[in-house]
Amino acid sequence: MKKICILKGSPRKQGNTNALVEPMLKVFHEAGCDVKTFDLYDMNIKPCLACRACQKDWTKVECAQNDDFLQIANVIMDSDVILVASPIYSWYCTPPTKALMDRLVYAMNMLYGEEMGPSLWGGKSLALVSSCGYKPEKGADLWEEGMKRYSKHSQLKYVGMLCERHKGYKYEFMDEEKEAHAIEFAKKIVSEEIL
Repeated sequence: MKKICILKGSPRKQGNTNALVEPMLKVFHEAGCDVKTFDLYDMNIKPCLACRACQKDWTKVECAQNDDFLQIANVIMDSDVILVASPIYSWYCTPPTKALMDRLVYAMNMLYGEEMGPSLWGGKSLALVSSCGYKPEKGADLWEEGMKRYSKHSQLKYVGMLCERHKGYKYEFMDEEKEAHAIEFAKKIVSEEIL
């Protein structure tokens, strides 16, 4: 049974990015996956302080800050796949998503202390889901490139990104084509070839 951790970085529970995640959840559940979801806007996730307290013990994830970070990090450590779902704001992910990713890159990678240590989450798969106002190749490309580098640095397996465009508030976002893309991407995530 595959374990999937979904990090939802949209402030709108009924927003476009979450609408893309919904058909994916159905695929995951039908495949028998164990899915844990976090709505990051509902959580207390402080920015990284770069204090390096997380680098002292290479056997576990730690952080000096007292917030919801360790709750999320522990689920990620128990997962096979991390699915980061964020709308694009100013060509990158939303603030709580970025804060979490900054915290994770420090606490999961023992690379920032006196010596170089292991990646605690190396080998896990990372996938992205997003929505933006521009064509994805001009709206979400910077975030995807950043996350590809993030994955390489963290020794994660980058699966890919599903990104759909919303042409404006007077238009419906979800349609059959976007739903089909979401289902296809979810099937890719649960397939054996990526894990």
